[in-house]
Amino acid sequence: MTATDRAVQLVRIAAQAAADKLADDILAYDVSEQLVITDAFVLCSAPSDRQVRAIVDEIEKRLREEAEAKPARREGEREGRWVLLDYADIIVHVQNEEDRVFYALERLWKDCPLIELPEDVNAHSAQRRRTVGSASE
Repeated sequence: MTATDRAVQLVRIAAQAAADKLADDILAYDVSEQLVITDAFVLCSAPSDRQVRAIVDEIEKRLREEAEAKPARREGEREGRWVLLDYADIIVHVQNEEDRVFYALERLWKDCPLIELPEDVNAHSAQRRRTVGSASE
């Protein structure tokens, strides 16, 4: 069993929305064979709690406008360090960079297949790594 077409559509919209708000390291996993509660996870991070909130707001807006999807559950918004958006078909995790490193969700789901995202989704992250890398030389 693999993620449904609807789940993949939601993943791509969420990933693009996150990218548009300069989220870092955007990944999507097909967890449909491991979990019965959802088909896919979207993971991304940001350097500040304010940016985490901005990314979450943009994801919600775009999923509502482009796919008529509303989250069944939203957790962690008050702290703004790790916000979880549960759309049933997908679950989106937007984390502060420090929390992303600490909890390492990628390690937990590394055996699940990645869902291919549009090439430009992680362009910001790649550019930022190049800039930081050249600044430290």
